[in-house]
Amino acid sequence: MNDRLQALSDQGVSVWLDDISRDRLKSGNLADLIEHSNVVGVTSNPTIFAKAVSDADDYADQVKDLQLREVSLEEAVRAITTFDVRWACDTMRDVYDRTGGLDGRVSIEVDPGLAYRTDATIAEARALWWLVDRANVFIKIPATEAGLPAITAATAEGICVNVTLVFSIERYKAVMDAYLTGMEQAKAAGVDLSTIHSVASFFVSRIDTEADKRLDEIGSAEARSLRSKVAIANARLAYRAYEEVASSDRWAALEAAGANKQRPLWASTSVKDPDLPDTMYVTELVAPGTVNTMPESTIEATADHAEITGDTVTSSYDDAQAVLDQLERLGVSYDEIVKAVEDEGVEKFEKSWQELLDTVHAALEGDPQVEGSAK
Repeated sequence: MNDRLQALSDQGVSVWLDDISRDRLKSGNLADLIEHSNVVGVTSNPTIFAKAVSDADDYADQVKDLQLREVSLEEAVRAITTFDVRWACDTMRDVYDRTGGLDGRVSIEVDPGLAYRTDATIAEARALWWLVDRANVFIKIPATEAGLPAITAATAEGICVNVTLVFSIERYKAVMDAYLTGMEQAKAAGVDLSTIHSVASFFVSRIDTEADKRLDEIGSAEARSLRSKVAIANARLAYRAYEEVASSDRWAALEAAGANKQRPLWASTSVKDPDLPDTMYVTELVAPGTVNTMPESTIEATADHAEITGDTVTSSYDDAQAVLDQLERLGVSYDEIVKAVEDEGVEKFEKSWQELLDTVHAALEGDPQVEGSAK
């Protein structure tokens, strides 16, 4: 194991890989990352799948079968993506068993086009849970207002949920409430709470991208001093909110019944500004009971030169609040920032889903008798 990645794990941060492909599974690369790079989970999204399908011949045989069966485009997409997620779940199974279900998880996303339709999101979460049919799968549901009751309903049924597209502290509080409500409903229905796990994916770097753009428009020295600080402050205060829930009487009652905490997951942790340290959103967000999902390049950078010095979150709440207070004094609205990135996030996910549909459609349009037609 790499010393720096091990130090991160020792601080209670689970390292997850933000990528999946059939080539990665077939070649044994994922198994190698588990063995040598402390990787204990996988997240996916439609953009990742679109790139995987377009870049490799590994999907050709399955695409050919789907062509011959004349399945719909949506059915083909789900057949391809759930195959990979199921395979990754099997690769991760030993981690899942070793950690008692805490890690060894693989996430697959509901159709982002359903983000504002509660009932359709619930229906798709059920379908994906059934299609993958692995205990260590997470179903990704967006934290839109329409997504909140879907999170509750899925959790109440015993479906393990990765709540995605969380940007604001208030929305994160609503996500935690949705999870607790779902667990309370599951308890009332006699569901074994110990079998239900969840994470809430709090997006990091996109906050800085939006905030820095607004700070640059102001252009003052004070505004420049806040560049690349807002996202980390936001995430740290989200963790404070998590600690508050974890110490509540409401949570204590669920924990006594066997419930598992919904862990914070730091998402979008590769830096977008090349002038920033490439491991900044890793080293500055070290806290117990968290997950950091990273592209392989960030994992490699962390292994190579990240300085893991211990918990960098829980002693920084006052400084984090001061950053957000200063932002408001400058006339930059925090609420407008998080609203903008949530709207943009849903839009990007919808576009990436369409990209995946287009990629699979192009593959299906090839000659089913020709090997390699998936390219």
